[in-house]
Amino acid sequence: MATDLGELLVPYMPTIRVPRSGDRVYKSECAFSYDSPESEGGMYVCMNTFLGFGREHVERHYRKTGQSVYMHLKRHVKEKATGAAGGAMPRRRNGKVFLDLELNRDFNGDDYEYEDEAKLVIFPDHYEIPLPNIEELPALVTIACDAVLNAGSAYKKQEADSWEDELQVSKHARSLRQHDSGVRIPPSGWKCAKCEMRENLWLNLMDGTVLCGKWFFDGSGGNGHALEHYRETNFPLAVKLDTITPDGADVYSFDEEEAVLDPYIAEHLSHFGIDMLKMHRTENGNHTDNHVQTRASEWEVIQESGLKLKAVYGSGFTGIRNLGNSCYLSTTMQVVFSIAEFQRAYVGNLQRIFDYSPLDPTQDFSTQMAKLGHGLLSGLYSKPPIKSELIEQVMKEEYKQHKAISPRMFKALVSKGHPEFSSNRQQDVQEFFLHFINMVERNSTGSENPSDVFRFIIEERIQCCQSQKVRYSQRVDYLMQLPVPVEAATNREEMIAYEIKRKDAEENMRAPPEPVRAHVPFTACLQAFAEPENVPEFWSPALQAKSAGVKTSRFASFPDYMVLQLKKFTFGLDWVPKKLDVSVDVPDFLDLNRFRSIGLQAGEEELPDLMPPIVIPEDTRDSSMNNSLESPEIDESSVMQLAEMGFPLEACRKAVYYTGNMGAEMAFNWIIAHMEEPDFAEPLAIPAYMEPDLPSSSLATASPLDNQPPEESVAILTSMGFPRHHSIRALKAMNNNLERALDWIFTHPESEEESAGISDMIDSEPKDTSFSNTNTHSDSMLSPDQGLSSPRVRDGPGRYELFAFISHMGTSTMSGHYVCHIKKEGRWVIYNDHKVCLSERPPKDLGYMYFYRRLSSC
Repeated sequence: MATDLGELLVPYMPTIRVPRSGDRVYKSECAFSYDSPESEGGMYVCMNTFLGFGREHVERHYRKTGQSVYMHLKRHVKEKATGAAGGAMPRRRNGKVFLDLELNRDFNGDDYEYEDEAKLVIFPDHYEIPLPNIEELPALVTIACDAVLNAGSAYKKQEADSWEDELQVSKHARSLRQHDSGVRIPPSGWKCAKCEMRENLWLNLMDGTVLCGKWFFDGSGGNGHALEHYRETNFPLAVKLDTITPDGADVYSFDEEEAVLDPYIAEHLSHFGIDMLKMHRTENGNHTDNHVQTRASEWEVIQESGLKLKAVYGSGFTGIRNLGNSCYLSTTMQVVFSIAEFQRAYVGNLQRIFDYSPLDPTQDFSTQMAKLGHGLLSGLYSKPPIKSELIEQVMKEEYKQHKAISPRMFKALVSKGHPEFSSNRQQDVQEFFLHFINMVERNSTGSENPSDVFRFIIEERIQCCQSQKVRYSQRVDYLMQLPVPVEAATNREEMIAYEIKRKDAEENMRAPPEPVRAHVPFTACLQAFAEPENVPEFWSPALQAKSAGVKTSRFASFPDYMVLQLKKFTFGLDWVPKKLDVSVDVPDFLDLNRFRSIGLQAGEEELPDLMPPIVIPEDTRDSSMNNSLESPEIDESSVMQLAEMGFPLEACRKAVYYTGNMGAEMAFNWIIAHMEEPDFAEPLAIPAYMEPDLPSSSLATASPLDNQPPEESVAILTSMGFPRHHSIRALKAMNNNLERALDWIFTHPESEEESAGISDMIDSEPKDTSFSNTNTHSDSMLSPDQGLSSPRVRDGPGRYELFAFISHMGTSTMSGHYVCHIKKEGRWVIYNDHKVCLSERPPKDLGYMYFYRRLSSC
């Protein structure tokens, strides 16, 4: 038989490879579907490319590549046998096969076991060779098979590159013996048992002692009494009190000397009278308040907890498993694939996209979009439990049903190279939406661009307050950001009374009162959007000098789908991000027609098209070359503000320098964008300065102006609302000095010729795509080498109907959880990761992003 197998494989030996260190072996997810080894047909792994395919798609790869040898992997999930004593008796399983395969199901590992089966399959005759078959197979084939079977996850390398390592379960969690001391932890008024510290407090999970820390990674202050207590008692686990939420808490193991996971944290906390479901983390400064809110209304109301929600199955009702803080991606894609244009562009063209996909479909955006759309809309992965007359039989069979999809391949592709989305941290769903739109734009060249439905034109009118003359310009946008004026709340008196009671309770170490949420009318948000905005340091061409300016924004076109975001996230006085706790009565029907731009009006006089003179500071001209190696001038107060937040001092100095001494907020944004870089905390190194207006023939090196400005500098300017091309001109003119570039922009308004390409986009192809946004980060999300043409902007009446909204629970965009509600077949449906149910009370007033479609009757 050995000879027969050897001769059989001889023609295919040149195509069989042994995976090298850089190869990714896709053995848990099909490149074209969400089939896995647990699926009925199993998984076929190409022994040359190491791509995985379900039974339905493996033939396509064979026809396209001619590759004939595949490893077929099949996992059989079974209920554990029960012994005479009633306990589970696990069966022996092959520990070598699928050594590092991710599970795709939510069955209880204590009740079920799995057996793995592997074989080589030769196409087109489907000749099967069972594995392992070491003695009968050629040595090269045996080595290749062994390497594939033992290969790590195709996504482990990317996960390892994330900013933070995955936490491990503490070895003490399961066996932790808590003392029955009767200790009960109050909801507020915490203080270290050995000193007067009221912040950075840690609860020892064995005896309930509350002590201050000093040793943890977040830089919080303290006297180290929690560590001293461990050295005295050897009680290993502690939880930081102000991090407890319904989703978990920060746990540290003194014995293991690292942050850990405690799967039993809810049980361990309840021992001391703490109910995790009623805990709510609040932010205050660079540490969290030393009290916990007892109200869980935001989490409960948004997730509709406590209600008996009916699960729904079938096409359009497929859930998406959370891959670890990936709910921002899941909610976005659920909404996107409820839009007909995206369904048609990807799912409607599924076979064409698959047939013409590249040799590596895992790296093709259109292929992965078609795969995701089909997974959500086909109903193949959303089937109801098998009906049975006996409840026991239903429970036994339920694990076999496809309940959701796990989009690991899609997430790896759309987040590739992005410092935030490639990490395992929570992200802002609005920023991901714009990042996703950017990817759709870049990958729709020469084909239908479904993101056209979101694109619209904003017209900005700037008026010189002294001369009363005006200038009109236009920009492209994809969503409408609405300010949330808390001062316009209808329950201000109630809020003031609550704040008084809260402070009194804190001072007297009593339980805090029930929090009061601000109720802001939606009309007040629209009014805040429409109000004129002051433009400081505006250079008026009419006066040929700086003057006060006023800017207003209106819609030059209305998209088919209007995306509206409430600006709930802001910065505190110390630049720490925080979330406004507000309720806004967002309407089901929206009429924006009154915000349509009307252009230049009779009696209005346009500002002359004049450019101000470029003024080069004398001190810069005279001393730039002589002082190029001297220490730069840095705003030390901003540096110290950042350093007090726990960031390395040298990183703070670089952040302030590279943002042109424009304040701690700008520098904070720079830190967040660069904290993964290897030289993040290295000392600041300043290159020799070269004055752009003073070229020197004695210098053989090229001028810095020959290079593209740093993308982070461009992103900072565009995030402030300046057009991309204008920001690049300013940076080039000022040798990439951000502070001077900002001044240049104010003194060099965008000319009519520069914006002329955008003004004609409604009727013709644009000459330039400057995707700047006064209120959003859309420009920073778009590629710097975006093409010079894009599809036309759609326009129509500005009357819309709400069909979806995404809600956020938590205190920051970097924490918490997202769910979405989508109106389908006349009913609201809640999508909470893998759970898809009919909504009973859609919390429209607590949403974060809202999606409207144009009324068909318009």
